[in-house]
Amino acid sequence: MRLDARATGAGVRAVPKQETEDLVAGVHAVLAALKEAPATIDGVWIERDRRDERIAAVVGAARAGAVAVHRVPKTALDRLAGGTVHQGVVARRRAQARPAEGDLMTLVAATPRPLLLILDGVHDPHNLGACLRTAEAAGAHAVVVPRHARAPLSAVAARAACGAADRLPLFEVGNLARTLDLLKEAGVWLIGASAQAPMSLHEADLPPAMAFVLGGEGAGLRRLTRTSCDFLVRIPMCGQTESLNVSVAAALCLYEAVRGRSAEIALATRKP
Repeated sequence: MRLDARATGAGVRAVPKQETEDLVAGVHAVLAALKEAPATIDGVWIERDRRDERIAAVVGAARAGAVAVHRVPKTALDRLAGGTVHQGVVARRRAQARPAEGDLMTLVAATPRPLLLILDGVHDPHNLGACLRTAEAAGAHAVVVPRHARAPLSAVAARAACGAADRLPLFEVGNLARTLDLLKEAGVWLIGASAQAPMSLHEADLPPAMAFVLGGEGAGLRRLTRTSCDFLVRIPMCGQTESLNVSVAAALCLYEAVRGRSAEIALATRKP
C-alpha cells in the first residue's frame, strides 16, 4: 500500500493515497464492509474529533475484525476521500481479485433458475452502487459489466452499495457481446429494457433463467447489445416523466421477476 505522510499535529500519521477502487467512505458503508469482509480492509481512518455512538460502532467492528484504526484530522480525510462525503470515516481495501470472467458460466451452470443483471455502459459510480444494492436485495446471482465501459467500484459506488459489493459477484467481461452469446447458449434469456419496446414489463412472460440488460445513463442500450437480446420490454410510464434512473429501472425489472417467481412457488406449494 502506498502511503502519504500527513502532519496531524501529534506527529506524522500515515494516510493512504487515493486509488480508483480501494476506498470505502461513510459510516454505514464502512461498518458494512467491516462486518461483511474485515479481512479485505487494510485500515480505517476516523476524524480525530468524532466520538459519537456511530463512530464507536465502527471502532468496535474494526477491533473485532483486527483492523487498525487511525485518528486523523478532518482535512486529511477530505483529501483521502477526494470529494466523496465521508461522514468522518474512510476505510482502505486491500487489492482484491475480481471473479474470473470464465467463472460466470460456471455459476450459471450450477444455479437453478439464474437471475442476472447486465449493465451496458453505466458510468456513474453512484448508479453502479445502487444497482448492486438492488440486485443483491432482489436475490440476483450476479451483476455483469463490460470491463472498459463502466463506472469504477469507487468509494462512491461502495457507499451506495451499502455492503452489497462484498456479497454479490460482479463480473467484468472484455467482450460483452460475446458474453451475451455465451449466456444464450447456456439457456439464459436476455431481456433488454427499452422505452421504445412494444411490450410492457408487466405483459412479458418471464422465463426461469434470465438476465435483465439495462443501458447506461442517457444513451440506453447500445445497438449491438440491443440486437443480442431475446426480446425487449418497457417500463410503463403513466406520468410526464420520460425516463427513470437506471438503478430505479433495475429495481422495477428485478422485482417483477421476484414477484413472478414468488407467485409460481406459492402456486406449486398450494394444497389442493
